[in-house]
Amino acid sequence: MSAGFIPPHGGYQDLLSFQKAQIVFDATVRFCDRFFDQRDRTHGQMVQAARSGKQNIVEGSMASGTSKESEIKLTNVARASLEELLTDYRDFLRLRGLKEWPQDHRYVKRLQALNRLPNANYETFKKGVEHEDPAICANVIIGLIKLTN
Repeated sequence: MSAGFIPPHGGYQDLLSFQKAQIVFDATVRFCDRFFDQRDRTHGQMVQAARSGKQNIVEGSMASGTSKESEIKLTNVARASLEELLTDYRDFLRLRGLKEWPQDHRYVKRLQALNRLPNANYETFKKGVEHEDPAICANVIIGLIKLTN
């Protein structure tokens, strides 16, 4: 049977990049609600960057059936949005005199191990994302952004 004129496309829910971007989005909404006033411009910009990262993966996946060029462009927009978000988290740490964890930090190693679990989702990372220490929250989300990108 012929696949038809337009090849199969979509299925973004199965993409690891989408799954990780969704975790980043959910974590960012919760983080911003906790650490920024809703009226603060940073709150809106961070949530929008996280949303853009996720949504552009969806759009790229849907466009893949008709245009690989569009798929690549939208994937690049998603990566750029997540990079912007990463910078916001780094600014959050820097402005509060907090440090980003180095690659060999034991919590980074733990985050990487959790990420390798099959079907890792928000609940997998919830303890770190919702930790009372904002440095831990921000660093866990930074790690998730790096893994997503």
